[in-house]
Amino acid sequence: MQSFIDAVMNPVLIATMAVAVAVFATVLSLTMPLLQRDRLNQRMKVMAVERDKMRSQRLQELAAKDRQAGQGRLRITPKGYMQAIVERLDLRSQFDNEEVRNKLKSAGLRGQAPLIAYMFFRVAMPPIVFLVAVFYIFAVAEIDYPPTIKFLMAVCAGVLGFYLPNVFLENRAQKRQLSIRQAFPDSLDMLLICVQSGMSVEAAFGKVAKEITTQSLELGEELALTTAELSYLGERRLAFENLGKRTGIQGVKAVATALIQAERYGTPVSQALRVMAKENREIRMSEAERKAASLPPKLTVPMIVFFIPVLFFVILGPAAIRFWGYT
Repeated sequence: MQSFIDAVMNPVLIATMAVAVAVFATVLSLTMPLLQRDRLNQRMKVMAVERDKMRSQRLQELAAKDRQAGQGRLRITPKGYMQAIVERLDLRSQFDNEEVRNKLKSAGLRGQAPLIAYMFFRVAMPPIVFLVAVFYIFAVAEIDYPPTIKFLMAVCAGVLGFYLPNVFLENRAQKRQLSIRQAFPDSLDMLLICVQSGMSVEAAFGKVAKEITTQSLELGEELALTTAELSYLGERRLAFENLGKRTGIQGVKAVATALIQAERYGTPVSQALRVMAKENREIRMSEAERKAASLPPKLTVPMIVFFIPVLFFVILGPAAIRFWGYT
């Protein structure tokens, strides 16, 4: 044990490890910008495809009304083994509902492909997690329990696997909402400036969608989709309502309601945007103050565990070394 401690406390080893960590951090900081993907262009391509799809669906609906043929709009569905399993097990009757679709939209997943993948993994994850748990418990981990108890542990892990897709959606939706919530007050200020300069609501949404992407890609995506809906939907009210439903944020829903009321009663849109921008800035400030107030209790345990021992080591270390040197 003493030889291990001496080897670890060797100054040459400590200096070598410090240099290795510094070199790794330098290389990582230089290569990270090169490895990052252009998320902005990728998002804009996705929204362009979404706008084209919405336009084609709208044109198909209009053509169907003109022909009075009663044909529904075309629906493009993904093909593959996931769709085959979903159709064979008739999973749509169990999982395909408005609540699931709203969850997927809140997580930024649109279209039929994410819906089919969600339904597939709701069924596939329990056996996958069960098999992984069986392999880990019986082959890898050395657990001193009877085989029956081990099998029950694997079964419990499989049951938890049934809820993993929901956990994934909740985490993704929370991250998305956080990004939208932080950038939404600034987007309202931009909307207010655009409207006061004489731009229409559609043009203002389109302009802000391009400008806000540097701060929040998620919010820019939602505003771009709202711009497309304002152009293609029959009622503008539906576009604002869909914006609130997709985001799931109370502040966005309040702004959507204010825009609907301004559209219905003819009140100035700039006045509604000014009031809602002020309220959202106050909400963001209160949220920041709440997080700042909760920071000292959260830092108590890390300070006790990490900071104080190092502080005592720095203060008492030289004295202890000198004392041991004399003895």
